[in-house]
Amino acid sequence: MSERTTTTTPALRVRDLAVELGGRRALDGVDLTVDAGELVGLIGPNGAGKTTLLRAVLGLLTPLGGTIDIDGQPVARSRGTVGYVPQRHEFAWDFPLSVEKAVLTGRTHRIGRLRRPGATDREAVEEALDRVALTDLRRRPIGELSGGQRQRVLVARALALRPRLLLLDEPFTGLDVPTQELLTSLFLRLRDEGKALLMTTHDLPGAADMAGRLCLLNRTVIADGPPEALRDPAVWLRAFGVARSEQLLTSLGVAR
Repeated sequence: MSERTTTTTPALRVRDLAVELGGRRALDGVDLTVDAGELVGLIGPNGAGKTTLLRAVLGLLTPLGGTIDIDGQPVARSRGTVGYVPQRHEFAWDFPLSVEKAVLTGRTHRIGRLRRPGATDREAVEEALDRVALTDLRRRPIGELSGGQRQRVLVARALALRPRLLLLDEPFTGLDVPTQELLTSLFLRLRDEGKALLMTTHDLPGAADMAGRLCLLNRTVIADGPPEALRDPAVWLRAFGVARSEQLLTSLGVAR
């Protein structure tokens, strides 16, 4: 694992994190840091604990051990400050909401459940809709949207919170090319604006193009560094839990 130092407080710092699910150790000894202005790709096989890690950062899971700090504060004091883009199937698309109302739900922690949205909330929603090119569809029921439009709603919903840290769970899965290009450009702009982004993905070539760092996870961090530094096939074989697979290495672009 690479040694990293920074003179500022990281947007996210995970130390020696352990999480147990159903009596099974889903994460063990995980160390990870994401700085402001950084996009980190979280790579690993199915069941490696990628989504579990995101849910722990959100405070939705109680760790068995270790610590998670967001902007130097523990998770319990940081709830409602992290933008989260879940996988599309996790959202209730049959709920009778317009695009605009769905994006507004991203600010529930700021508004509170009993207060009406104020000018700041409406401005944040307008800005988020504009960033994902959905302003013209703001009145459309979410149940009538295409897959790409739904993904843009989820991204806008996360951005409406105006977070410093953004968690993206498989944001490119099943998307049309125009939506992939729009979101890629947006995520890179957010990084350049100083946001911290942690993105799970199965698309290694895409992650290598976008991310300044890749973190290989399989219940623990196998390797962490810039894409060009992670060329050793043994690292990838260990991360994906296999002894040898030419097909896997070729698909990952690290075959010798």
